Amino acid sequence: MFLEIALCVCTQITPEDYFSTSYVSSCSISPTGEYVAWTEGRWNEDLDRRNYDVWIAQTDVGDGEPLRLTFDEANDGSMQWGNTDTWLYFSSRRGSKGDDLPRNGKKQLWRIKPDGTQLMAVTRLVGGIEDWQLSEDGSRVYYMLSDETQVDDAWKSLRKEHDDVEYGHGIVDYSEIWVLDLTTWKHDKLWDEDKVIVDFSLSPDGTKIATVTTPDTRLITNEGWSDIGIYHIETKKTVLLDDTLWRADAPSPYGWVESPDWSSDGSRLLFAVDFDGFPRNMFVATFGDAKTILHQVERKDEVSLGSSPVWIPNSHDLLYIAEQGTTRPLLQVSNVGYAKQGETTELITNNLICWDFSVAGNTKQIAAVVGSSVTLSSVVLASIDSNMVTVVANPNTHIAGWDLPSIQTVRWTAQDGTTIEGVLELPKGFTIGKDAPLPMYVDLHGGPTSARTAALSISMYGRGLFSSDGWAVFSPNYRGSTGYGDTFLTDLVGRENDIEVQDILDGVDVMIERGIADPDKLAVGGWSNGGYLTNCLIAKTDRFKAASSGAGVFDQTMQWSIEDTPGHVVNYAKGLPWEVPAELRRMSPLFEADHITTPTIIHVGEGDARVPAEQSKAIFRALHDYLDVPTQLVIYPGTGHGLSKMSHRKAKMEWDKAWFDHWVLGQTQGSEK
Repeated sequence: MFLEIALCVCTQITPEDYFSTSYVSSCSISPTGEYVAWTEGRWNEDLDRRNYDVWIAQTDVGDGEPLRLTFDEANDGSMQWGNTDTWLYFSSRRGSKGDDLPRNGKKQLWRIKPDGTQLMAVTRLVGGIEDWQLSEDGSRVYYMLSDETQVDDAWKSLRKEHDDVEYGHGIVDYSEIWVLDLTTWKHDKLWDEDKVIVDFSLSPDGTKIATVTTPDTRLITNEGWSDIGIYHIETKKTVLLDDTLWRADAPSPYGWVESPDWSSDGSRLLFAVDFDGFPRNMFVATFGDAKTILHQVERKDEVSLGSSPVWIPNSHDLLYIAEQGTTRPLLQVSNVGYAKQGETTELITNNLICWDFSVAGNTKQIAAVVGSSVTLSSVVLASIDSNMVTVVANPNTHIAGWDLPSIQTVRWTAQDGTTIEGVLELPKGFTIGKDAPLPMYVDLHGGPTSARTAALSISMYGRGLFSSDGWAVFSPNYRGSTGYGDTFLTDLVGRENDIEVQDILDGVDVMIERGIADPDKLAVGGWSNGGYLTNCLIAKTDRFKAASSGAGVFDQTMQWSIEDTPGHVVNYAKGLPWEVPAELRRMSPLFEADHITTPTIIHVGEGDARVPAEQSKAIFRALHDYLDVPTQLVIYPGTGHGLSKMSHRKAKMEWDKAWFDHWVLGQTQGSEK
């Protein structure tokens, strides 16, 4: 069946409505396919955040009610079944600091019966665990810990003597892998090298562990310094895979190795390598008696990877979510390895937007989290033999009474002839060409290696809320976005603050020409790269009556200096600051700030490591102290790159609405500065 809503008498969506929605983040289907579990996040005002609990449903009950398995304020997640349907395992941070084990506020592994009984802690460690995985037969759990270690160099003793200060390097939380026998409940240490494990995967026969390692815990060491190796448990030796395909032969040396996954027969290892500015690719290592063959998996039609790829059990076929225009189909690729690759087919399509999936170990049934243009995310069942889906759970049926926007994919032609796409939201009942043009909010996605989809979204960044309030919301997938082929993605390299800015402005012109947008009532905003592009746009034009810049870069040289993933800047600038200073200056809206006249509200998390608050403080200083441009700076304490607190999200939504109502619609809102 397809997801649909009933016609209704609708009401405007408010921030309070937004906080009534549930967010389905992941799913896990049991080995026999009898049960599907999922994590559902609901807003809790007392906790000032979403809290995630585990839910479950039987797949053969029809319209049976889902069962909520957990009720703790612990953000339950990372689910995995054993080799039978007996136990569902998940990680959780129950209790708080100072409480007795296992409820001490640290991440522990728990398990529960599918009927909601016999909840028990599997690990009871003072420091908790990090990553974990069950063995193929479900008899053991492998988990990761970290241990702070002084690097053994000439400065070790001096660092130890002055241990009340912080150091840029020299003290590393090296990783350990332990195994817990679920029958004897004995723990043994398996891996203890002077490296940091980013991810690991146990081979089906339990003799080897694929490890993705970095020299230390800083994210910068993922960019070009991450290795993937095979650790042999009996010999305690690690053999690194040859990295030529994703280092020397890649368009950038700064790739992140991610998500190793063994085939059921242990003969092949699948993993991904991600790049800022360049396509994320899949690789397979096929292990033979004489040598290991490494192979890059072909992405049909150059689709972008929207998820990590995984093997279908007992096969050499793989699954992954693709980004394809404004859609996200689930794809199957057959016969993956060193031999000729097989066909690629779509398993979940029909305009359903796939966000997560899980495959049953015994039956190969698929559970998935999907959305559509008329529903928020739901849990569905699918089959490898059919692209039809059956709804298991839809926790947001109450939105049927809301003033939901109509959503469509729109296209326009860039000045160089390239076709650009985007998503357009219109208020319910609005008819293009018949009704008067609307105030329009230009919603800019982050990344930039990302894209807006045609799924219904009710977001603190504007989608769903502004359209409900009588605005058109236009979300362009500008050059550099995923889902439009490799050339479209890489066209942005060396051309930030140039080609994508023009793509956006061309799209705005087309929305005006089509009678959708009122040219005198335009606003623009975004977060992260969307905040950066907001800064670029208001430095290029005064056509926007107001702007909302969220965690946006102002100076690219400063960004390379202070962010946690500087490879992003290096890739797009095509060099380091001392190699390409003129390019970094050209990319930076700071040096065009004297052109800015647009009233701008600026948002940023106090502890943002990705786009540190110094960037937002810099643009505020320029606009408020030197250029006399109406502006507000809102700094959210105790938060990072994304706003996770309920109170912070409410503040952002209410500030943006008031700012745009005043500067775009002319409504009275206190003082101007």
